[in-house]
Amino acid sequence: MRYTCTMDAPLAAADAVYIDWLARAYLDADYRWEHAGHWHDLRIGLQAPGLELIHPGAVCFGFLSAWNPGSVERPEQENRDADARLRALLVEGGYRFGPAFASAPNRSWREPSWIVMDLPDAELDALARRFGQLGSLWWRAGAPVRLRMQAQAPSSLETHPDIDWLT
Repeated sequence: MRYTCTMDAPLAAADAVYIDWLARAYLDADYRWEHAGHWHDLRIGLQAPGLELIHPGAVCFGFLSAWNPGSVERPEQENRDADARLRALLVEGGYRFGPAFASAPNRSWREPSWIVMDLPDAELDALARRFGQLGSLWWRAGAPVRLRMQAQAPSSLETHPDIDWLT
């Protein structure tokens, strides 16, 4: 079965089996952010003390990508163009941000991303929807990293403690 996602088709209407599969993949994914030439890990459900030490005044953090909307692979140049648009919006918004990426544990899937300081959850969600992203990460300083899903919870995952279902 092939899944497609466009900016015009809400991700909430996507097939529940696909959403379930993606949510589980996002929970298992490796997330990393870069600072001063070194890469650091993030894990959904755990705090991020290293990031907070480097950005002590930040009250919240977001992690998002513009690559492969709906986790459907698309040509590299389209991804790079979308990434440039997202970066420009972050610059325009005056946010502090830096390079990040998410990948499957076996490295079969990798998406360049951004770690953003003090990006309110509503703005993160709006950017995620704008760029067709089903999942993004957001958390308050001192709290565990949370997965935010732009979809209705499938019955198999609706009570997962580290996921916020947004539709």
